[in-house]
Amino acid sequence: MSTALGYRTFGAADVQEFFDRPDPSPGPAEVLIRVAAAGINPLDHQLRSGYIRELNGHVPFPQVLGMEAAGTVLAVGDEVTGLAVGDRVTGFALTGAGTYVGTTLLLAESTARIPDALPETWAATIPVAGTTALDVLDQLALPAGASLLVNGIGGGVGIAVAQIARDRGLVVVGTGSAAKRDLATRTGATFVDYTAGDVVGRLRAQAPDGFDAVVDTVGGDSLRGVAPLAAKPDALVSVGEPSVTELGGVPVHRRLDRSGLERVAALMVTGRLDPNITATYPLARAEEALALVESHHAPGKLVLDMRL
Repeated sequence: MSTALGYRTFGAADVQEFFDRPDPSPGPAEVLIRVAAAGINPLDHQLRSGYIRELNGHVPFPQVLGMEAAGTVLAVGDEVTGLAVGDRVTGFALTGAGTYVGTTLLLAESTARIPDALPETWAATIPVAGTTALDVLDQLALPAGASLLVNGIGGGVGIAVAQIARDRGLVVVGTGSAAKRDLATRTGATFVDYTAGDVVGRLRAQAPDGFDAVVDTVGGDSLRGVAPLAAKPDALVSVGEPSVTELGGVPVHRRLDRSGLERVAALMVTGRLDPNITATYPLARAEEALALVESHHAPGKLVLDMRL
């Protein structure tokens, strides 16, 4: 039995509640893990709200919050290969079992071993933020020297995009609130404060002919404002706003496989990617952490540490 944070109906934060859940048993292609750490993402409150029901509309209530976790394998399904009991792993809870909980199920093909040098708190940021950034930049396939605008550079995905882009020799400009300036500039990016007025005009001054690519992590009016800054429509990629297609852009194509997890872990171990975890929380304070992410004011990455 494990304590979980979840919800019994779709809605705002007031539908969230703690409850006890029996430890699940893995299906043939799943692994059961003891969760050591879980990443907190905008996707979590979007799923709770019912905004993306194609992902969780089929999952029975109560649903548990969270999509990414790191921990230790307790049991494996009959069809699982490459993973064994006792392995430290990170992966996606694509089973619908959630990650704001003591034990959970991960889909084995979307789970990878964690290198010995990597702490679980860092590893828990790989599945969503880390591999989203990797998928975006692989999809764009920009040559060294190309210009990239990251709209919303100060969040978990944005800061990962900036670092991987820097590693590939791209010239990065990023937007964010003033509080995220230092975080962004540490990656080598040029920072534009969107609260200072005329953000589009100041971005055009950085790239009069447009940016070779624009990556949006914000959506809404902000996405619509920066969309014309992409040099060509298919160079506009959104990580969480399906309506980007109405602007001529494309959503990120997610791969969700073991290879991507391993590639991001290697970037972390070699010092080329820092998840910039700005705070860790115990499960008892998970609602506070998720509220900060939902407010859009969380700098960097927030993580639940189940050992606190």
